[in-house]
Amino acid sequence: MLRVLGIDPGSRVLGYGLVAARPRDELACVECGVLTAVAAHAMERRLGELARNLRDVIDELAPEAIALEAVFAHVNVKSALALAQARGMVLAIAGLVGLPVFSYPPAVVKKTVVGSGRADKDQVARMVAGQVGLRTPPRADAADAVAIAVTHHRLCRTSSARLVASVVVAGGRP
Repeated sequence: MLRVLGIDPGSRVLGYGLVAARPRDELACVECGVLTAVAAHAMERRLGELARNLRDVIDELAPEAIALEAVFAHVNVKSALALAQARGMVLAIAGLVGLPVFSYPPAVVKKTVVGSGRADKDQVARMVAGQVGLRTPPRADAADAVAIAVTHHRLCRTSSARLVASVVVAGGRP
């Protein structure tokens, strides 16, 4: 049962969601939520607080991999820099605990979960809730994190299936 921790990085709010694959490729959300830092604090203090809390989440939930939103072009350079710093903090924590990290662009996550790379946050939250057995859609940051974990599960399964099919076609055994 692969346990993937999806993370929607932010410098004030960090969404997380642990998704596990059940038998027959069913996905279940084990836990999701948000970690917050005081907006008035300096960036290094906020990132330190988020890092400490993220480390606690990782220790408690014991994921096997981390799936993370990839950096994408922002119109606002200041926002892009803050996102990159938050991603760097997540990468550092992953390195400290020895977890592999996989990154997915927002449009790929939306396309995988909703079917459209231009889906809005409400569509993502509603669709992901139904796909992982949640009764109600989670808060946007947590929903995005769960969607990232779902994307990793789906794309890894598809890649594995393609690899097995290639081996069988080439005359090997699956």
